[in-house]
Amino acid sequence: MDGVTARSIPLDPRSIVTLSGQESRAAEAIRALRTHIMARHVSEGHRALAVCSASGGSGCTFVASNLAVSLSQIGVSTLLLDADLRSPQIHNVFKCNSTKNDLRAALSSPISFNDCIERSILPNLSILFSSGPARDAQELIAGLRFKELLDFCLREFDATIVDTPPANRYSDCRRISTAVGYSLIVAKRNKSHVNDIKALAEHIRGDHAVVIGTVLNEA
Repeated sequence: MDGVTARSIPLDPRSIVTLSGQESRAAEAIRALRTHIMARHVSEGHRALAVCSASGGSGCTFVASNLAVSLSQIGVSTLLLDADLRSPQIHNVFKCNSTKNDLRAALSSPISFNDCIERSILPNLSILFSSGPARDAQELIAGLRFKELLDFCLREFDATIVDTPPANRYSDCRRISTAVGYSLIVAKRNKSHVNDIKALAEHIRGDHAVVIGTVLNEA
């Protein structure tokens, strides 16, 4: 996607600190996370990562969005996949009036995955949005189409960052982590409980996925 001009899209400056506050402490923390992901994950051939949280309000979407933007800024062809079929938030961060089919359509009908991805949101950054709650979220995430979508993403992009719903409310997070194979757990200072984070990590490992680390979110 090198050389493709990004569209002019309004962004939430409070959410994308890697664009609006590049000298901020939060932006620097995201860049440090990016360095870790590139050195210990992408460079080893692992091209997809599920960003998870034990409870709502931990900043899972914040970390997923900023990590995806940060990877795209160093020339990594990146897809941000909103796999939250319960209460999706990526569209609130990237205020794009998408004309593409959303994730639910991608998983429930035999359409081309290419027809669901918004390309060139930023240079090297594409997004597959989720537009609203789906009653059959568990079935869609557990279905063969989700695995086929991930395989497509691995072929098309250097990195795929997957945003997930909170684990204490839905089992989707664990299903997504198993399909992706690798997870990053997000915790929030003075909000997340250590025992909940440990339990989530144990569940993910028990589902035969790898937890590559935990991020403490202060935003």
